Amino acid sequence: MTTSPADPPKGAGKSGQGLKLLAVTACPTGIAHTYMAAEKLAQAAESLGHEIKVETQGSIGAENVLSDNDVKDADGVIIAADKDVDRSRFVGKRVLAVGVAEGIHHPERLIERVRTAPVHSGDGDGPRTSEAGGAGGRERSVAYKALMNGVSYMIPFVVAGGLLIAISLALGGHANPEGGLVIPDGSFWKHVNDIGVVGFTLMVPVLSGYIAYAIGDRPALVPGMIGGWIANTGSLYDSKAGAGFIGAIVTGFLAGYLVLWIKKVRVPKSVQPIMPVIVIPIVATTVLGLFFIYVIGRPISWVFTHLTDLLGGMTGSSAVLLGAVLGLMIAFDMGGPVNKTAFLFGAGLIASGNQTVMGMCAAAIPVMPLGQGLATLIRKRLYSEQERETGVAALFMGLFGISEGAIPFAAARPAQVIPANMLGGAVAGAVAGLTGLTDAVPHGGPIVAVLGAVGGVPAFFLAVAAGSVVTALATVALVDVAERWKDGAAAVPSQVREPAPSQEPEPEPALAGVGAAAASRTGAGAAAPVTATADADGADEREVLSGYLTAQTVKARLEAVDKEAAIREMAELAARTGRVADVDELVRVALAREAQGTTGLGEEIAIPHAKTDAVTSPVVAFARSAEGIDWGSLDGTRAKLVFMISVPEAAAGDEHLRILALLSRKLMDADFRARLLGAGDGAGVLGVLGEIP
Repeated sequence: MTTSPADPPKGAGKSGQGLKLLAVTACPTGIAHTYMAAEKLAQAAESLGHEIKVETQGSIGAENVLSDNDVKDADGVIIAADKDVDRSRFVGKRVLAVGVAEGIHHPERLIERVRTAPVHSGDGDGPRTSEAGGAGGRERSVAYKALMNGVSYMIPFVVAGGLLIAISLALGGHANPEGGLVIPDGSFWKHVNDIGVVGFTLMVPVLSGYIAYAIGDRPALVPGMIGGWIANTGSLYDSKAGAGFIGAIVTGFLAGYLVLWIKKVRVPKSVQPIMPVIVIPIVATTVLGLFFIYVIGRPISWVFTHLTDLLGGMTGSSAVLLGAVLGLMIAFDMGGPVNKTAFLFGAGLIASGNQTVMGMCAAAIPVMPLGQGLATLIRKRLYSEQERETGVAALFMGLFGISEGAIPFAAARPAQVIPANMLGGAVAGAVAGLTGLTDAVPHGGPIVAVLGAVGGVPAFFLAVAAGSVVTALATVALVDVAERWKDGAAAVPSQVREPAPSQEPEPEPALAGVGAAAASRTGAGAAAPVTATADADGADEREVLSGYLTAQTVKARLEAVDKEAAIREMAELAARTGRVADVDELVRVALAREAQGTTGLGEEIAIPHAKTDAVTSPVVAFARSAEGIDWGSLDGTRAKLVFMISVPEAAAGDEHLRILALLSRKLMDADFRARLLGAGDGAGVLGVLGEIP
């Protein structure tokens, strides 16, 4: 591609020749940030005398896409994004990569910085994930994003593989003292089971590979996946058990950063074209594989051997203590060396006639997936929609003794989930030891009791239930504490930072809520009109945003003083239209969305949104808060202008995002916000909102 000189024209700026700039804005969840950053950059460029074209990459896809000609003529590129953006098209251009929050709060600074930004060479200047912008304050770290990338790709393998194995065991398996739960060779269900095993086999390499990919780009994918396979295959380093998902996380990060380091090595230009395709994957894979086999693998094998000896020395001690220790080990790494040590120790004693040790293991095995699945049901707001769906699958896998169903949760939140798993596993093992239950097959979970392999069935179910409940409650408590701590830490910068003085007038202190008016003409099942208190200028009949926002859904003053109460008040406001079938469910979904990331956008704005069939057609509610509500906004401001968008699942695509984009762009106009805050009553508010195209 032909490129223009990287240096900007002399005298560029307000008084001289303007720059021709490009920008890309993107955010992983709250798409409103994408459009707010785009609007802010466009406004800043215009005020400074520069030209700019901004490509937005939201959930709806890329809009205003940058063409080859745009890139050819550009003097610099600003990437304000919290997710991966392909930079290969910007080779030879000055590229400044920051978080999306920087694009919203410091656009002028970014335009100044891009003039001296490094020229993108295309050989990998750093991690794929964007750099911290400095003022965003809430952007996730590179390590966190990489871990989440691996977990998101791993989840389908866990679910597909685990459910296929569970179904095949349920419908085609039977208990066999010599071989656990056996499915006859050559049968239909044996083939289903084999397919599930393939999914489970790929699960760990996929986790490792996509962690590496998020850090080092495509050249890191091969060493990451092969490294994950090696980590999970203990026979390669003389261990009876592989390192499991913990080993995969280690190899993923090692592969990613190893590739980044290799990319920085200076090589002749003749070699550069083959570096990402041949040289880097081969060198990184070889180095990582040998490092794991000869350096990391030996301690894993040592741990396996000595843990087995330790357990052997405990067989004559208290059954409760032995059960608790076995439960701790089973729950620790779910397939790793610690887990396998406990499992094989219990399985090995079955042949000698000691079935109580396997009973302790069998009771602990299902606790992790059952406990994590139960946690997603107890406190739904702490989990994303994908996590809740994974929780349902984990519950099903737990019934069949497939502890790997909890791995996605442990990989995503190891500091909270692993201790909770171990606590529940210890409880289950201790109860099993106390009651002396037995298991005649090397397998665990309720299925072994159903198939008649367990002695002491009531005690078995008591142990499993106790451990699962303890794990669920401990997980919820630890995750909740972590989220509160994170929110508190994120709020510290905003408390010590002095925001620029606002030019926006405070709302009238005695504003009254606007009364309901005619129902939306486009809303299905709209309620009958009620008396309006708006001015007689017809403003009460006005409809905004395709009729989704009307006088019925406008309130001049919120009564709530915190986020959760505000969302409920907004949901009840939307319910005036008759389009909300279940207010409680709408509130739950909106709060769950908040748990993924705040919808407080800064500039005293919040746009909570929910996609749920609790609403029958799209509806937008708006209210003002005189004092402002702490919404965890990126700039530390309290939300005074609150819009709530509620759409059914069927409308969760283009229409939902179109509403968000229109609101976000218009709300970047300071004069519009000032007039919206200063409007005297509901009719005046609707008059201002009517300016939204």
